[in-house]
Amino acid sequence: MSASHAQQFASDNNAGICPEAWAALERANAGHAAGYGDDAWTRRAADAVRAVFDADADVYFVFNGTAANSLALAAICRSTDAVVCHAFAHVNVDECGAPGFFSGGAKLLTVDAPQAKLTPEAVIRTAVARHDEHASRPRALALTQATELGTTYTPAELAALAEAAHARGMKVQLDGARFANAVAGLGCHPADIAQRAGVDVLCLGGTKNGLPFGEAIVFFDRVLADEFARRRKQGGQLASKMRFLAAPWLDVLKGGAWLRHAAHANAMARRLRDALAPLPGARLLAPVEANGVFVDLPRPVIEGLHARGWRFYTFVGDTGARLMCAWDTAPATVDAFAADALALAGAPNSVPVR
Repeated sequence: MSASHAQQFASDNNAGICPEAWAALERANAGHAAGYGDDAWTRRAADAVRAVFDADADVYFVFNGTAANSLALAAICRSTDAVVCHAFAHVNVDECGAPGFFSGGAKLLTVDAPQAKLTPEAVIRTAVARHDEHASRPRALALTQATELGTTYTPAELAALAEAAHARGMKVQLDGARFANAVAGLGCHPADIAQRAGVDVLCLGGTKNGLPFGEAIVFFDRVLADEFARRRKQGGQLASKMRFLAAPWLDVLKGGAWLRHAAHANAMARRLRDALAPLPGARLLAPVEANGVFVDLPRPVIEGLHARGWRFYTFVGDTGARLMCAWDTAPATVDAFAADALALAGAPNSVPVR
């Protein structure tokens, strides 16, 4: 396999389309169907999402996670409002101001807390309009599950956060780009870390779990979905051939394939964690609870791995590596990466560098 097609650990976005999604796309490609979501594929996909959560929710499909998060927060917030989120949150670090753009100016109030997880105390401390009309009103709590450091909130932790937010008149938005990995890692029912825990709107990720593109915005608080169809259109996220955005969800959700793929990615992350454990100077930066391994590596090891063609990011400090496993990550890929890392570190019993 050429280096350009080899499996890597830079991102779970880099993986291809899972077989279930590919088969659904092929079936959806037969004949004509009405555009803009007025088709059977979209209706059935929305029903499939509702069935997974056992919820009477409004479901909207969009192309990507930035649009999902930003449009969902804009449905909650006015331009004079504020969003409480973790300092590492995707909405704060990686969305180029999109939440403020789509809401007309809502402010992000960030909190730096351990392991990328917020606490009720931190929310209560931050969700204050200290200067009356001179300050933005905290209106939304934005959480991420699994978090940007690969950790997960338990159902009880989420419920406590939602309770703190709701008591202050805030709504809870959940960035679920890796929601499937969190469900698989926690071994819970999807609803236990969604509406049963007090989440008002969930941005359910598909792209990182085998879909070619597409996220689902799930409004458990259906009042928040008022006029959202127009908001989605205005935001450039209403697909004209919506059936191709929606159809992959059917087969991925059917029979639990989405959770099997997520569980595999999680298992590969644990395998990688264990394989790197003997590496001298390596230190885990967060528990491995989903499909990511965040580990501090010696600089020579990082440079050596990059020189040998391995691709991964080091954006947690200078030497904190993020190693993401995907639905299709092979055990042999994990073992080869770990073997190279151990050899570069001069670890005992390591195999020669390839």
